[in-house]
Amino acid sequence: MDPDMQAFQAELLEAVRDMKVGRAARTTQVEVPNAADARARVGLSQSQFATLLGVSVRTLQNWEQGRSQPSGAAQTLIRVAMTAPQVLRAVA
Repeated sequence: MDPDMQAFQAELLEAVRDMKVGRAARTTQVEVPNAADARARVGLSQSQFATLLGVSVRTLQNWEQGRSQPSGAAQTLIRVAMTAPQVLRAVA
């Protein structure tokens, strides 16, 4: 059997054993940047940034004030705004 397949099979069996004894699988926490900081970094108004993200201004305000969290796609765009604001400026 292929060595890669053997390694995969061993990891899979270990994961099944862990599940049977009640051990939780590994989880990864991804920090979501603050929407207000991301918006400021791009240099857009709330209205412009909300339109760019495809959400209402009220939804954006809720994110900025911590009352709710953005969806997965919006989180990705907010991360892009923090790391490469010029990309969002180009499409705004």
